[in-house]
Amino acid sequence: MFRIALVAHDEKKAEMIEFAKKHQTVLSQCELTATGTTGKLVQQHTGLPVTALMSGPLGGDQQIGSLVATQALDMIIFMRDPLNAQAHEPDIAALLRVCDVHNVPLATNRQSAEILMAFVKLHIEGSEKNANRTS
Repeated sequence: MFRIALVAHDEKKAEMIEFAKKHQTVLSQCELTATGTTGKLVQQHTGLPVTALMSGPLGGDQQIGSLVATQALDMIIFMRDPLNAQAHEPDIAALLRVCDVHNVPLATNRQSAEILMAFVKLHIEGSEKNANRTS
């Protein structure tokens, strides 16, 4: 089971909800963690179980980073707003860095997130086919 973190800046939360709805079937087969408001919104709009941590600016980005450092996440979908400055930019930079240090895939825009979801879907479908062959 893939362990995926969902993070979205305020200006990108609607895009994250749309993304989660589109990939609801695949995401339902994953363990989801998210920063506070993002997690609550995804759960509210999709019904998917999401472990919601603190809000990003209040420490949630650092909590996600800690999960990366302890190998408790397989990937992160982070809908970033590149056009507006964020008050917690140092936390965001630290999260990006820890993903690079620990070689954890990190999608920071919709298209890269779609690629990661395509990979997850193929992996899940492949696992199901292999399970059917052995049973």
